[in-house]
Amino acid sequence: MAELALHRKIATSLEGTHPEQRIRRLVWKIVIATLILMGIGSATRVMDAGLACPDWPLCYGQFVPEQQMNLQVFLEWFHRLDAALIGLSVIALVGLSWWYRRCLPRGLPWASTLALGLVVFQGVLGGLTVTELLRFDIVTAHLGIALLFFSTLTVIGAALTPYKGTAAVGKLPWVGLTGAVFVYLQSLLGGLVASRWALHQCLGGSQLCAVMNSHIMGVVPATLATLAVVVMAWRTPGLHPILRKLANWAGGLVGLQVLLGVATFQLHLHVEALTVAHQAVGAALLGALVAFTVLAMRDRATAWS
Repeated sequence: MAELALHRKIATSLEGTHPEQRIRRLVWKIVIATLILMGIGSATRVMDAGLACPDWPLCYGQFVPEQQMNLQVFLEWFHRLDAALIGLSVIALVGLSWWYRRCLPRGLPWASTLALGLVVFQGVLGGLTVTELLRFDIVTAHLGIALLFFSTLTVIGAALTPYKGTAAVGKLPWVGLTGAVFVYLQSLLGGLVASRWALHQCLGGSQLCAVMNSHIMGVVPATLATLAVVVMAWRTPGLHPILRKLANWAGGLVGLQVLLGVATFQLHLHVEALTVAHQAVGAALLGALVAFTVLAMRDRATAWS
Protein backbone atom coordinates (compact mmCIF):
# COMPACT_ATOMS: atom_id res chain seq x y z
CA MET A 1 0.00 0.00 0.00
CA ALA A 2 2.81 2.39 0.86
CA GLU A 3 4.51 1.66 -2.46
CA LEU A 4 1.25 2.25 -4.35
CA ALA A 5 0.75 5.55 -2.55
CA LEU A 6 4.30 6.60 -3.44
CA HIS A 7 3.72 5.78 -7.12
CA ARG A 8 0.51 7.83 -7.10
CA LYS A 9 2.31 10.76 -5.49
CA ILE A 10 5.06 10.63 -8.13
CA ALA A 11 2.50 10.39 -10.94
CA THR A 12 0.56 13.34 -9.57
CA SER A 13 3.77 15.35 -9.35
CA LEU A 14 4.70 14.56 -12.94
CA GLU A 15 1.20 15.41 -14.16
CA GLY A 16 1.42 18.76 -12.37
CA THR A 17 4.83 19.62 -13.74
CA HIS A 18 4.08 18.95 -17.40
CA PRO A 19 1.14 21.41 -17.79
CA GLU A 20 3.11 24.12 -15.98
CA GLN A 21 6.02 23.71 -18.39
CA ARG A 22 3.70 23.88 -21.40
CA ILE A 23 1.93 26.96 -20.06
CA ARG A 24 5.24 28.65 -19.23
CA ARG A 25 6.53 28.11 -22.77
CA LEU A 26 3.25 29.43 -24.20
CA VAL A 27 3.39 32.53 -22.00
CA TRP A 28 6.94 33.45 -23.03
CA LYS A 29 6.06 32.95 -26.69
CA ILE A 30 3.15 35.37 -26.27
CA VAL A 31 5.47 37.84 -24.53
CA ILE A 32 7.89 37.76 -27.48
CA ALA A 33 5.03 38.01 -30.00
CA THR A 34 3.64 41.01 -28.12
CA LEU A 35 7.01 42.76 -28.18
CA ILE A 36 7.17 42.19 -31.94
CA LEU A 37 3.58 43.39 -32.29
CA MET A 38 4.39 46.66 -30.53
CA GLY A 39 7.34 47.12 -32.89
CA ILE A 40 5.05 46.57 -35.87
CA GLY A 41 2.54 49.00 -34.38
CA SER A 42 5.26 51.62 -34.06
CA ALA A 43 6.29 51.03 -37.68
CA THR A 44 2.66 51.37 -38.72
CA ARG A 45 2.48 54.77 -37.04
CA VAL A 46 5.76 56.23 -38.33
CA MET A 47 4.97 55.04 -41.86
CA ASP A 48 1.56 56.77 -41.73
CA ALA A 49 -0.10 53.40 -42.23
CA GLY A 50 -2.60 53.62 -39.35
CA LEU A 51 -5.47 54.22 -41.78
CA ALA A 52 -4.09 52.18 -44.67
CA CYS A 53 -7.00 49.80 -44.09
CA PRO A 54 -10.02 52.13 -44.02
CA ASP A 55 -12.35 49.58 -42.40
CA TRP A 56 -12.16 47.26 -39.39
CA PRO A 57 -11.74 44.39 -38.60
CA LEU A 58 -11.34 43.47 -42.28
CA CYS A 59 -9.15 45.41 -44.69
CA TYR A 60 -10.95 46.74 -47.75
CA GLY A 61 -13.68 44.28 -46.85
CA GLN A 62 -11.33 41.32 -47.28
CA PHE A 63 -9.29 39.09 -45.02
CA VAL A 64 -6.30 39.48 -47.37
CA PRO A 65 -6.54 42.61 -49.56
CA GLU A 66 -4.37 41.33 -52.40
CA GLN A 67 -5.24 44.03 -54.96
CA GLN A 68 -4.65 46.96 -52.60
CA MET A 69 -1.54 45.49 -50.97
CA ASN A 70 1.45 47.81 -50.63
CA LEU A 71 3.89 48.48 -47.79
CA GLN A 72 1.49 50.62 -45.77
CA VAL A 73 -1.46 48.27 -46.23
CA PHE A 74 0.76 45.30 -45.40
CA LEU A 75 1.94 46.89 -42.13
CA GLU A 76 -1.59 47.64 -40.93
CA TRP A 77 -2.93 44.27 -42.13
CA PHE A 78 -0.06 42.30 -40.55
CA HIS A 79 -0.42 44.28 -37.32
CA ARG A 80 -4.04 43.14 -37.11
CA LEU A 81 -3.16 39.56 -38.03
CA ASP A 82 -0.47 39.34 -35.34
CA ALA A 83 -2.88 40.82 -32.79
CA ALA A 84 -5.51 38.23 -33.70
CA LEU A 85 -3.02 35.37 -33.32
CA ILE A 86 -2.00 36.70 -29.91
CA GLY A 87 -5.66 36.89 -28.92
CA LEU A 88 -6.20 33.24 -29.90
CA SER A 89 -3.07 32.27 -27.96
CA VAL A 90 -4.36 34.02 -24.85
CA ILE A 91 -7.70 32.21 -25.18
CA ALA A 92 -5.72 28.95 -25.23
CA LEU A 93 -3.75 30.12 -22.19
CA VAL A 94 -6.93 30.84 -20.25
CA GLY A 95 -8.38 27.44 -21.17
CA LEU A 96 -5.25 25.58 -20.11
CA SER A 97 -4.92 27.60 -16.90
CA TRP A 98 -8.43 26.79 -15.75
CA TRP A 99 -8.32 23.17 -16.92
CA TYR A 100 -5.12 22.44 -15.01
CA ARG A 101 -5.81 24.87 -12.15
CA ARG A 102 -5.44 22.15 -9.49
CA CYS A 103 -1.74 21.69 -10.29
CA LEU A 104 -0.87 25.34 -11.02
CA PRO A 105 -0.20 28.37 -8.80
CA ARG A 106 -3.51 29.55 -7.36
CA GLY A 107 -3.58 32.98 -8.99
CA LEU A 108 -2.59 31.85 -12.50
CA PRO A 109 -6.11 31.25 -13.90
CA TRP A 110 -7.20 34.69 -12.72
CA ALA A 111 -4.06 36.37 -14.05
CA SER A 112 -4.55 34.75 -17.46
CA THR A 113 -8.21 35.84 -17.41
CA LEU A 114 -7.06 39.40 -16.70
CA ALA A 115 -4.73 39.15 -19.70
CA LEU A 116 -7.66 38.05 -21.87
CA GLY A 117 -9.72 41.00 -20.64
CA LEU A 118 -6.89 43.33 -21.63
CA VAL A 119 -6.73 41.71 -25.07
CA VAL A 120 -10.46 42.25 -25.61
CA PHE A 121 -10.21 45.88 -24.48
CA GLN A 122 -7.18 46.32 -26.72
CA GLY A 123 -9.13 44.98 -29.67
CA VAL A 124 -11.88 47.52 -29.04
CA LEU A 125 -9.31 50.32 -28.88
CA GLY A 126 -7.71 49.02 -32.08
CA GLY A 127 -11.03 49.31 -33.87
CA LEU A 128 -11.60 52.80 -32.45
CA THR A 129 -8.21 54.01 -33.68
CA VAL A 130 -9.50 53.38 -37.21
CA THR A 131 -13.12 54.49 -36.84
CA GLU A 132 -12.07 57.63 -34.89
CA LEU A 133 -9.33 58.44 -37.43
CA LEU A 134 -6.30 57.99 -35.13
CA ARG A 135 -7.56 60.23 -32.34
CA PHE A 136 -4.51 60.88 -30.17
CA ASP A 137 -6.04 59.87 -26.81
CA ILE A 138 -7.25 56.54 -28.21
CA VAL A 139 -3.88 55.86 -29.86
CA THR A 140 -2.08 56.61 -26.58
CA ALA A 141 -4.49 54.39 -24.63
CA HIS A 142 -3.91 51.66 -27.22
CA LEU A 143 -0.19 51.74 -26.44
CA GLY A 144 -0.81 51.92 -22.69
CA ILE A 145 -2.99 48.80 -22.68
CA ALA A 146 -0.48 46.99 -24.90
CA LEU A 147 2.29 47.71 -22.39
CA LEU A 148 0.04 46.67 -19.51
CA PHE A 149 -0.80 43.40 -21.29
CA PHE A 150 2.89 42.84 -22.02
CA SER A 151 3.72 43.44 -18.35
CA THR A 152 0.95 41.10 -17.18
CA LEU A 153 2.25 38.27 -19.35
CA THR A 154 5.79 38.98 -18.15
CA VAL A 155 4.60 38.72 -14.54
CA ILE A 156 2.98 35.36 -15.30
CA GLY A 157 6.08 34.08 -17.09
CA ALA A 158 8.43 35.19 -14.31
CA ALA A 159 6.13 33.66 -11.68
CA LEU A 160 6.22 30.31 -13.49
CA THR A 161 9.98 30.33 -14.13
CA PRO A 162 11.88 27.82 -11.94
CA TYR A 163 13.71 29.93 -9.39
CA LYS A 164 15.21 29.39 -5.95
CA GLY A 165 16.10 32.64 -4.26
CA THR A 166 19.15 33.42 -2.15
CA ALA A 167 17.31 35.69 0.33
CA ALA A 168 19.73 38.54 -0.41
CA VAL A 169 17.53 41.03 -2.24
CA GLY A 170 16.89 43.55 0.54
CA LYS A 171 14.98 46.52 -0.90
CA LEU A 172 15.60 45.59 -4.53
CA PRO A 173 12.00 44.43 -5.19
CA TRP A 174 10.68 47.93 -4.39
CA VAL A 175 13.43 49.67 -6.33
CA GLY A 176 12.69 47.44 -9.32
CA LEU A 177 8.96 48.15 -9.04
CA THR A 178 9.64 51.89 -8.89
CA GLY A 179 11.79 51.67 -12.00
CA ALA A 180 9.11 49.70 -13.86
CA VAL A 181 6.42 52.26 -12.96
CA PHE A 182 8.58 55.19 -14.10
CA VAL A 183 9.45 53.45 -17.39
CA TYR A 184 5.77 52.65 -18.00
CA LEU A 185 4.75 56.27 -17.41
CA GLN A 186 7.60 57.50 -19.59
CA SER A 187 6.46 55.14 -22.35
CA LEU A 188 2.96 56.62 -22.12
CA LEU A 189 4.41 60.10 -22.45
CA GLY A 190 6.35 58.92 -25.48
CA GLY A 191 3.15 57.53 -26.96
CA LEU A 192 1.42 60.85 -26.39
CA VAL A 193 4.29 62.72 -28.07
CA ALA A 194 4.11 60.35 -31.03
CA SER A 195 0.32 60.34 -31.40
CA ARG A 196 0.18 64.15 -31.37
CA TRP A 197 3.34 64.55 -33.49
CA ALA A 198 4.50 66.91 -30.76
CA LEU A 199 8.15 66.98 -31.85
CA HIS A 200 7.28 68.10 -35.37
CA GLN A 201 4.78 70.67 -34.14
CA CYS A 202 7.14 72.08 -31.52
CA LEU A 203 10.07 72.39 -33.91
CA GLY A 204 7.88 73.64 -36.75
CA GLY A 205 5.57 76.08 -34.98
CA SER A 206 6.39 76.08 -31.26
CA GLN A 207 3.20 74.15 -30.51
CA LEU A 208 2.83 71.27 -28.04
CA CYS A 209 6.33 71.94 -26.70
CA ALA A 210 5.06 71.25 -23.17
CA VAL A 211 4.09 67.72 -24.25
CA MET A 212 7.47 67.12 -25.84
CA ASN A 213 9.39 68.61 -22.91
CA SER A 214 7.47 66.48 -20.41
CA HIS A 215 8.74 63.39 -22.22
CA ILE A 216 12.30 64.74 -22.23
CA MET A 217 12.13 65.51 -18.50
CA GLY A 218 10.61 62.09 -17.83
CA VAL A 219 13.88 60.53 -18.92
CA VAL A 220 15.45 61.59 -15.61
CA PRO A 221 13.37 59.61 -13.07
CA ALA A 222 13.09 56.55 -15.32
CA THR A 223 16.84 56.47 -15.94
CA LEU A 224 17.80 57.14 -12.32
CA ALA A 225 15.45 54.44 -11.02
CA THR A 226 16.84 51.92 -13.50
CA LEU A 227 20.42 52.82 -12.67
CA ALA A 228 19.55 52.44 -8.98
CA VAL A 229 18.52 48.84 -9.72
CA VAL A 230 21.82 48.24 -11.51
CA VAL A 231 24.02 49.78 -8.81
CA MET A 232 22.20 48.07 -5.95
CA ALA A 233 22.41 44.75 -7.77
CA TRP A 234 26.18 45.18 -8.18
CA ARG A 235 26.55 46.05 -4.51
CA THR A 236 24.42 43.17 -3.20
CA PRO A 237 26.60 40.16 -2.37
CA GLY A 238 25.04 36.76 -2.91
CA LEU A 239 22.43 38.06 -5.35
CA HIS A 240 20.98 35.38 -7.59
CA PRO A 241 22.74 35.28 -11.01
CA ILE A 242 19.43 35.67 -12.85
CA LEU A 243 18.66 38.90 -10.98
CA ARG A 244 22.14 40.20 -11.61
CA LYS A 245 21.80 39.41 -15.31
CA LEU A 246 18.40 41.12 -15.54
CA ALA A 247 19.83 44.20 -13.80
CA ASN A 248 22.71 44.30 -16.29
CA TRP A 249 20.26 43.98 -19.18
CA ALA A 250 18.19 46.83 -17.77
CA GLY A 251 21.31 48.99 -17.49
CA GLY A 252 22.32 48.26 -21.08
CA LEU A 253 18.79 48.84 -22.38
CA VAL A 254 18.36 52.17 -20.58
CA GLY A 255 21.69 53.38 -22.00
CA LEU A 256 20.67 52.31 -25.50
CA GLN A 257 17.25 53.92 -25.03
CA VAL A 258 18.77 57.26 -24.09
CA LEU A 259 21.03 57.15 -27.14
CA LEU A 260 18.11 56.28 -29.42
CA GLY A 261 16.05 59.07 -27.90
CA VAL A 262 18.78 61.64 -28.53
CA ALA A 263 19.23 60.37 -32.09
CA THR A 264 15.51 60.49 -32.91
CA PHE A 265 15.30 64.02 -31.49
CA GLN A 266 18.35 65.27 -33.39
CA LEU A 267 17.13 63.70 -36.63
CA HIS A 268 13.56 65.02 -36.11
CA LEU A 269 12.04 61.52 -36.44
CA HIS A 270 13.10 61.33 -40.08
CA VAL A 271 14.73 57.90 -39.65
CA GLU A 272 11.80 55.55 -39.12
CA ALA A 273 13.97 52.63 -37.98
CA LEU A 274 15.32 54.67 -35.07
CA THR A 275 11.82 55.61 -33.92
CA VAL A 276 10.66 51.98 -34.07
CA ALA A 277 13.77 50.82 -32.20
CA HIS A 278 13.20 53.52 -29.56
CA GLN A 279 9.76 52.17 -28.72
CA ALA A 280 10.82 48.52 -28.92
CA VAL A 281 13.80 49.04 -26.59
CA GLY A 282 11.56 50.94 -24.17
CA ALA A 283 9.16 47.99 -24.05
CA ALA A 284 12.05 45.55 -23.59
CA LEU A 285 13.37 47.68 -20.72
CA LEU A 286 9.96 47.59 -19.08
CA GLY A 287 9.86 43.81 -19.47
CA ALA A 288 13.31 43.40 -17.91
CA LEU A 289 12.35 45.52 -14.89
CA VAL A 290 9.03 43.72 -14.44
CA ALA A 291 10.71 40.30 -14.58
CA PHE A 292 13.40 41.52 -12.16
CA THR A 293 10.75 42.77 -9.73
CA VAL A 294 8.72 39.55 -9.78
CA LEU A 295 11.76 37.32 -9.22
CA ALA A 296 13.09 39.65 -6.51
CA MET A 297 9.72 39.49 -4.74
CA ARG A 298 9.83 35.71 -4.94
CA ASP A 299 13.31 35.89 -3.46
CA ARG A 300 12.05 38.12 -0.63
CA ALA A 301 9.19 35.71 0.04
CA THR A 302 11.77 32.94 0.40
CA ALA A 303 13.61 35.00 3.00
CA TRP A 304 10.43 35.39 5.07
CA SER A 305 9.32 31.77 4.79
